[in-house]
Amino acid sequence: MPIRLLFLFSLLVLFTNCSRNNNNLEPSPNQESMYFPPISGNVWETKTPESLGWNTNNIQELLNYLQQKNTKSFMILHNGKIVMEHYFNGHSSSTAWYWASAGKTLTSTVAGIAEQEGYLNTDNKVSTYLGNGWTSAPITKENLITCKNLLNMTSGLDDSLGDDVSPANLQYKADSGTRWAYHNVYVKMQDVVSQATGTSWNTYFKTSLADKIGMTGTWIDNGSLNVFWSNTRSMARFGLLALNKGSWNGNSILNSNYFIKATTTSQNINFAYGYFWWLNGKTSYHLPQTQVTFPGALIPNAPSDTFCALGKNDQKIYVVPSKKLVVTRMGNAADASIFALSDFDNTLWAKINAVIN
Repeated sequence: MPIRLLFLFSLLVLFTNCSRNNNNLEPSPNQESMYFPPISGNVWETKTPESLGWNTNNIQELLNYLQQKNTKSFMILHNGKIVMEHYFNGHSSSTAWYWASAGKTLTSTVAGIAEQEGYLNTDNKVSTYLGNGWTSAPITKENLITCKNLLNMTSGLDDSLGDDVSPANLQYKADSGTRWAYHNVYVKMQDVVSQATGTSWNTYFKTSLADKIGMTGTWIDNGSLNVFWSNTRSMARFGLLALNKGSWNGNSILNSNYFIKATTTSQNINFAYGYFWWLNGKTSYHLPQTQVTFPGALIPNAPSDTFCALGKNDQKIYVVPSKKLVVTRMGNAADASIFALSDFDNTLWAKINAVIN
């Protein structure tokens, strides 16, 4: 056989053998398809940190830190499968705990579902659904406030008057869209959904979202607010839906275009805020109860594409698309600060990085 033909034949044999070998390989963690737990029951597939090449020598330090910081539960999902699931300080997998403001993201998600089903338009003014007089602002100023202003915290209403969201306590501070302020007036978006759909908030939440992804839990009336309580796995299920841009096992629960919009900068004042989602990796950010612009990323130690649901006393859902991770934390306040964001987030991510990198 001529040397040239012999060389080409050798290459063909080598290519064929490599192809056969590759077909016998297990998919790498970055190639495997996304896993979704069954809608009912308690089955949820797991994988080990070792299978992901994580530094297992640093896991105990992470767990010790979590326990010291008043944590009740902690979970990490990779590609939908549970890698870590730990409970502390008397908590268990069946114990319900409050989401606090992390539950705001449930509200923006359900509002998006109602919009895609044709019940409402977030560009409409709030009074379209609630009628005039839902605030004590002058009617011309009240009519400037759209549903989108509620979703991105630019209602212009005075955030210094406490949690009460009765009309008398919702007073004009600035024109809507001109001032970002973290305000519990967001809960009015639940009233908008209820009025627009002609059903109760609890019922629409359950049928449009919770039942479709296997979430359990309940909304509990806390004065002017409606606070969601659930077990840890239900929180992780919602994080998994967020990781998949509103899709669950091939079924679109929320249009991906809306979800992408909800998890990108929603206004030009606080770059680190979407529709109730906090966004990492931006050039600056605002914090609740302040009008100060802070330079830099929200959580420097977290991956730049991380977006988060953050609640009082350090209730957390971190979603990291680049690493296919969902991380949840429930518990009491890690430190003296009780706001949605604190130094705890950055230190926690340093501990997580020591494990996953």
